[in-house]
Amino acid sequence: HVGADERGGRPVSRAGMLAAVSSFNDGSGPVMRGPSSSHCAAALRIGRIARDLLGGTPDTVRVEFDRAGSLPTTHESQGSDMGLCGGLLGWEASADGLPESPAALAAAGCRLEFATVDVGDPHPATYRLTLAGHGRRHALRAISTGGGMIEVVDIDGFALALAGDAHETLVWHTDGAVAERIRARLAAAADVDTVRLHRSGAAAGGGWLVQASAARFVTDDGLGTVPGDGTLVRRLAPVLPVPTRRSSRVPFSTAAALLAADAGRGLPLSDHAIDYECQRGTLPAGRVLEMMDEIVRILRRSIAQGIAGTDHADRVLGHQSGEFARLLDAGRLLDGGALDRTVLYVTALMEVKSALGVIVAMPTAGACAALPGVVIAVAERMGKSDAEIARALLAAGLVGVFIATAWTFAAEVGGCQAEGGAAAAMAAAALVTLAGGPTPRALAAASMALQSMIGLVCDPVANRVEAPCLGKNVMAAANALACANMALAGFDEVIPLDEVIETARRVGNQMPRELRCTALGGLSITPTSLAIQARLEAARAGCGKAGCGCG
Repeated sequence: HVGADERGGRPVSRAGMLAAVSSFNDGSGPVMRGPSSSHCAAALRIGRIARDLLGGTPDTVRVEFDRAGSLPTTHESQGSDMGLCGGLLGWEASADGLPESPAALAAAGCRLEFATVDVGDPHPATYRLTLAGHGRRHALRAISTGGGMIEVVDIDGFALALAGDAHETLVWHTDGAVAERIRARLAAAADVDTVRLHRSGAAAGGGWLVQASAARFVTDDGLGTVPGDGTLVRRLAPVLPVPTRRSSRVPFSTAAALLAADAGRGLPLSDHAIDYECQRGTLPAGRVLEMMDEIVRILRRSIAQGIAGTDHADRVLGHQSGEFARLLDAGRLLDGGALDRTVLYVTALMEVKSALGVIVAMPTAGACAALPGVVIAVAERMGKSDAEIARALLAAGLVGVFIATAWTFAAEVGGCQAEGGAAAAMAAAALVTLAGGPTPRALAAASMALQSMIGLVCDPVANRVEAPCLGKNVMAAANALACANMALAGFDEVIPLDEVIETARRVGNQMPRELRCTALGGLSITPTSLAIQARLEAARAGCGKAGCGCG
């Protein structure tokens, strides 16, 4: 299949081809606790698959990161450890006790160790897990592809493609003839979407693996007569909200194809977004709207929580949005119109994320605030309903589909232009839709917004996803608002959105590793940043209470 380093690391389908993107899988989720979706949420999903692979909570887990990747310097401070532990316990990414998951995993009797190795993994966010327990031992290699999305690329020496978008039934056997009979039986089953037969190399001990992907697990009866000797069956539950089915189709995957389908009809982008999700997820339109309505409710709760105040020991910035709200209400700030409330909502959401509260990765946790902050703020000023907000966010999600299909949301791959730039483009399209603009103008706004953020690096201060992330979220939101108005006024975007996305991808590949979410360059290595990092790490080390939220 197409490698992660060639296409930005997007998950592949069960047939080994690039999987069609879903807004709810890639751009409008997951619903999670901070600080980073590509670290915490992705690691949690990898951990849940690893738990299913072993058949329960492991006794021991060894996690290895390639020295040349991004994880050796970021896995602890940006939530990978917390996410992995939660996943190995079988928890959700929004679980209340997630910050205490390392302590909970240890209390469950699991010994977890991390190591840095020299293995030359092509993707910078690669996880190598070796697990033991329940009389079994398994090895798994997976990558975090951005925004909480993952791809499992190897299990026990078998190269495969597993994105967590289906019920996976895995059958190991030492006899190739028996494995082929199982494959043929499952291939003929009407309720099995995809079946693949994998063979491992001699270095991995040889053997065969049958992978059956479906809307539900294949039962033992469905597998037929399987000799007991040399046979092992494991069932891996899906970790994504929208499954991939054999019947899944998409009407378009690029902005150019969408414009051709729109054919000058003047439809809002949200109509096309609903149609896309209905076909991609084989969902009724009502269900698509319900899913986004629930996301709007979560966002409103998170904004209110942020303004009311959040508290967390291990963070750079404290509660600031409350004072902004007080001064704004008192008329003591400069009059920025809708931008004032946008800044308030963006900062509130970022504070909730940094306090490990529940947020929605839109499209990532590090860039979770720009899109919902500006859309909800502008919608309130315009007197729009939550249902109209949901439709605008669906329009944003479709722009996210185009970005994720051609590129990535991962700062480890493309710098902050892949996160903040994507958020600005998505938000600009949403705002045009909110104002009643047609699809071509929404795509023009998205193009202008992304153009102005090409080259943006990722350089987190103190190795935390707070500064300059907060300012970049505010900048992305303001950029989106300006570009939306420019597009509504008929400004020429000059470069089509698809070409802008391709340009951002190319620029990301030209960025040095130090400027792609490794905390090894930019503001990350200023004396002040290093001093803050040292202070926070000393406080965490002195806490002595594993999983208290400091670590």
